Amino acid sequence: MAASPEPLPSVPFDQFTNLDLRIATITAAEPHPNADRLLKIQLDDGTPDGRQVCAGIKAWYTPEDLIGTQVVIVANLEPRTIRGEISQGMIMAASAVGEDGEKGEVRVLRVDAKTPPGSKVS
Repeated sequence: MAASPEPLPSVPFDQFTNLDLRIATITAAEPHPNADRLLKIQLDDGTPDGRQVCAGIKAWYTPEDLIGTQVVIVANLEPRTIRGEISQGMIMAASAVGEDGEKGEVRVLRVDAKTPPGSKVS
């Protein structure tokens, strides 16, 4: 049986509700030009211009595997520059933990039925 990571401390409900979780469709993906483990991903998040995120999932996904996939994003993270590319949010993913307690495979959280981009996750 795989080891479970230690749970983090509880947070107040109002702190949790400050996260803006949304559905987004991956419209394009490519290797990050300046980082071996990152993909640069374009998202339709229901806004006119969409957004770009950088995600450390290159070891588990090819860009072709992701295009057209709907994912859950944290939409209200402050933008930051990662190795010269802007990242405007975070794609939610699960990290498996092996029996040795080491981080294993990463799995992007996908939506199981077509949902309008920008839909709020609650």
